[in-house]
Amino acid sequence: MGLLTGETLGLLAVAVAIFLLLVDLMHRRQRWAPRYPPGPMPLPGLGNLLQVNLQDTLCCLTPLRRRFGDVFSLQLAWTPVVVLNGLAAIREALVHLGEDTSDRPHFPVMQHLGFGPHAEGVIFARYGHTWREQRRFSVSTLRNFGLGKKSLEQWVTQEASCLCAAFASQAGRPFNPDALLNKAVLNAIPVFLHIPGLVAKVFPGQRAFMAQLDELVAEHRMTRDPAQPPRDLTDAFQDEVEKAKGNPESSFNDDNLRLVVADLFFAGMVTTSTTLAWALLLMILHPDVQRRVQQEVDEVIGQARRPEMGDQAHMPFTMAVVHEVQRFADITPLGVPHMTSRDIEVQGFLIPKGTTLITNLSSVLKEETIWKKPFRFHPEHFLDAQGRFVKQEAFMSFSAGRRSCLGEPLARMELFLFFTCLLQRFSFSVPAGQPRPSDYGVFGSMVTPSPYQLCAKPR
Repeated sequence: MGLLTGETLGLLAVAVAIFLLLVDLMHRRQRWAPRYPPGPMPLPGLGNLLQVNLQDTLCCLTPLRRRFGDVFSLQLAWTPVVVLNGLAAIREALVHLGEDTSDRPHFPVMQHLGFGPHAEGVIFARYGHTWREQRRFSVSTLRNFGLGKKSLEQWVTQEASCLCAAFASQAGRPFNPDALLNKAVLNAIPVFLHIPGLVAKVFPGQRAFMAQLDELVAEHRMTRDPAQPPRDLTDAFQDEVEKAKGNPESSFNDDNLRLVVADLFFAGMVTTSTTLAWALLLMILHPDVQRRVQQEVDEVIGQARRPEMGDQAHMPFTMAVVHEVQRFADITPLGVPHMTSRDIEVQGFLIPKGTTLITNLSSVLKEETIWKKPFRFHPEHFLDAQGRFVKQEAFMSFSAGRRSCLGEPLARMELFLFFTCLLQRFSFSVPAGQPRPSDYGVFGSMVTPSPYQLCAKPR
């Protein structure tokens, strides 16, 4: 076969260009449909990719909301996306239309991170049989192993005491609390995922962690006594895998075991430890708030006993502070993407089936028409005129609807018990001679505090 002539190459290039243009027009045709959400004009092939800062997506969504309103559209290459902003639009989509907006788009990165082709887990599962089966299993198994029971509360309180001992060992010297917070929360999670060695293996990185997880789960399987009840969620899942052999419709398989364990492990650890890091940062930046929490701790709990979940009802200011930390920190501002499973209407706009939905939760948590001081740390957002705790409808730190955070009850327990134990035992301050830390977050997979140090002085 001879070499292609310049004329032939030119014709081929024109044909490819026309083909790509037609494909692009086909993907963009819905933008011309009546009542499709408005948005910036996309470029052929690229869509609006050049207008979106993928390193800090939230930053570029705010001006687009001001320009186009609470429901606007983007085209990311050939993927149609609708961004939902504000309490009304997000509640309408996730709660009132939850059956039609609970699907997930495809996440190619999951296989890149080492998950198998049959892995969906809970967080990233498509809305349907697999998600229902895995969500039901996860919720029931967590309950079976103590979620909502006094035994788990005692376990978390014990870990909180160990964390206090680790803080005390710093002897008042400046230190960054992140590593100690991570380990404490990690130790609270293995009560469900009691795989020896798991905590020590979490830090090297995601792909390396998955390879080590495989080895640890295999070892865990070898120590399983079939005559005994399951020791943890891993045992319970493996029992379901055995029952499901020969059933092609079952989602209980080794790929999903790995992802469910990873879902619970990372979601349960990273979000809680990050929120606690924000809590301590905000306490050293707002010593008046810290003193009010300590006063309430002293009045309700004292120094002689450990905090209990039952204390929440008598500690409105502490509850307000914990909720305000979550609102202000806003660690998952865009949540996890949803996808429409049929044509829907939100705020008068028509959104076709198969459209990716980005829920701008930050637009609710920082909504200027709802919160008195949306961009400041202000615990009074969650107190009424009589000083009683009030949970606001716009508090969406755990998202909303069918895909709201699976670990919310565990996170609430951990945040309250760890936080009150720490404030009971220590007063926190900015180290002498160091500049005042920033309360501006660092944007990544979630919003983390800028690195800081503190001093923990025993009370």
